[in-house]
Amino acid sequence: MGIFDFLSGEFIDVIHWVEDRRDTMVWRFEREGHAIKYGAKLTVREGQAAVFVHEGQLADVFRPGLYMLETNNMPVLTTLQHWDHGFRSPFLSDVYFVDTTRFTDLKWGTKNPVMLRDPEFGPTRIRAFGSYAIRVTDPARFMVEIVGTDGEFTMDEIGFQIRNIIVQEFSRVIAGSGIPVLDMAANTADLGALIAAEVSKTLDAYGLTMPEFYIENISLPPEVEKALDRRTSMGIAGDLDRYTRYSAAEAMASAATSPAGGGMAAGLGAGLGMAMGSGM
Repeated sequence: MGIFDFLSGEFIDVIHWVEDRRDTMVWRFEREGHAIKYGAKLTVREGQAAVFVHEGQLADVFRPGLYMLETNNMPVLTTLQHWDHGFRSPFLSDVYFVDTTRFTDLKWGTKNPVMLRDPEFGPTRIRAFGSYAIRVTDPARFMVEIVGTDGEFTMDEIGFQIRNIIVQEFSRVIAGSGIPVLDMAANTADLGALIAAEVSKTLDAYGLTMPEFYIENISLPPEVEKALDRRTSMGIAGDLDRYTRYSAAEAMASAATSPAGGGMAAGLGAGLGMAMGSGM
């Protein structure tokens, strides 16, 4: 092996990333001090994007495919380096792989109750929780606005910020919707679509989008729920007489169908007749 072959072996020939953790959004390709060889192979798999950063400046972005790293497919890096057409030397550049698949089943919830004015209950407070999904749509913007030079960026590092955005937009949409609290459960799909659209406006500046958003539960404070339970109980008690007569009629019909139920049915009928006469 000649000296040229030895030096060529010191440079990186293949650049790729195989995800080993589901929560990793960005991973920096580790060069271990080696330069990237001109003409090296770059493999970008489906659900990935590769971002080249040269001397702190964002350079080229590669979508899924197999690339030979040459001047004809690295226009930005070629401009930054002032490369001539025949440039063949190794170069130094940081390569970041960005996961562009959906990050699903992420949780959100209102840490504090949300105040609103309900048309039936007046001023009240509600809590809510659910799940959502996030996806990187603009890898370059995401790198510039959020990741920076982080060598391994995970969903946990941005999850708190996204949850704050969700709660902010949830509070605003719910307060302005005018939907009664008792009807919100029937409108969670529409409310979720409205909230996701508003959140996505903010996330777009980060190179992110929210393809899914779900409201799994909306609840009132315990004292309000107890008041509702009492109101429901009072409604049932107000119609107790009708319920009693219905139950007696059902019992009489059931007794009449049994083989030895004729006498019992007659007795029940007489008793029911007396009760109805007394009521009249």
